[in-house]
Amino acid sequence: MDRESRAAAEAVVRELVADRPPADAALALAELATKAVAELQRLARQQADAHRGREQWGAWAKLANVARKGVLDLASCRDAAREVQQRRGE
Repeated sequence: MDRESRAAAEAVVRELVADRPPADAALALAELATKAVAELQRLARQQADAHRGREQWGAWAKLANVARKGVLDLASCRDAAREVQQRRGE
């Protein structure tokens, strides 16, 4: 990722959590991470299918598999952030 893209991503994250209570910020970040990794997994799966039988297939398939694990892990993260948000008043 080039410096400009990295700065843009960091700005999105900062804007997402700005002026939010910590529990709300945690849930917003968990939602963003879940959506981003799900999109990565979709893209990698499509590219793996498109490159089947070619040299690049293995790298795309590996990325799709790792991203799929990330989707599953981030679903748990999102659930935990929801629980934090629900219990913030306790």
